[in-house]
Order: sequence, then structure tokens, then C-alpha cells
Amino acid sequence: MASFIESRRPSDGRVGRRLLVGLPLILAAGVAYGQEGELTYPRSSLVIAAGGRDLKFDVELALDEAHRSHGLMFRKKLGPYEGMLFDFFQEIPVSFWMKNTLIPLDMLFIAADGTIKHIHANAEPLNTDAIPSKFPVRAVLEISGGSAALLGIKPGDKVRHPIFGNA
Repeated sequence: MASFIESRRPSDGRVGRRLLVGLPLILAAGVAYGQEGELTYPRSSLVIAAGGRDLKFDVELALDEAHRSHGLMFRKKLGPYEGMLFDFFQEIPVSFWMKNTLIPLDMLFIAADGTIKHIHANAEPLNTDAIPSKFPVRAVLEISGGSAALLGIKPGDKVRHPIFGNA
């Protein structure tokens, strides 16, 4: 970001330095925290069309870098039809890891049209190995480990939610 700021205003650098010094404060102010200092997330519903059924999930939305970085870390449980939807606002290759994540998760890597492109099942808690999307994706849905197989969710199934323009 410093290169972007400096290239936008090639002055003596004072504006760029002020923005860089103030940036952590601006970012911290933009992150919502609950009463106990934990991040809070907006909530939404989504539907996965799988095996001729519509599966409704209640999800938290990770819409900015702070929320995407924290994700489901330190959670001790996740309900059977709960999850977290990470929106990247464009199709890009992404990778996740399970550092500080205490529960196994299924990661559903989703294209911009809502098609599930890849599923990484039962990601191992606390593992720091990278879990790549294998394809450029718009979003990732994390659900309880083993749920995708249990519910018959597979690549090619469709996720319906407003971020995909299909809800």
C-alpha cells in the first residue's frame, strides 16, 4: 500500500507517512469486536443445492482482511448447518491453513457463479500446511468436518447466496 500511496501523491512523503502511521488505527477501528474482545461477523443464510435437495446453512460472513485472517480460529464447536463464508470479491487462487483452528473443517471452494469447484474434507485442526483452492475462486465456505460427505455435497453442486447473484 505504501507504493500505491506514494505513487498517487509524489510530494515530500509526509502524506504517505501519515497514512502509513494511521493505517493500523484505521484498520482496527473498522473491525467489529464483541463484548469479550472477539471478532463479530455479519450473519446470512445460504443454500447448497446438492443431490436434489436444498440444504440451508446459517453462515457468518468474512468480508474483509481482518475477518478473513481470523476466520474460525479458537472456536470449540460449529453446528451441523453453520459455517463461515469467506468472500474475496473476485476469482483468485487462495490458500487456507488451520493454525489456531481447534475443530476439523470441510472447505468448499466456490466459483463466482456459485459452483463448488473443490472440497477439502476434514482439514486437520492446528495444521499449518497450506490448503490450496486448486482453481481461482470467489469464495470459500467452511463447515463442520465431514459434513460435506454426510450431506452428499460434492464438486459441481451450486451454492445460492447474494454474493453469487443467484439467491
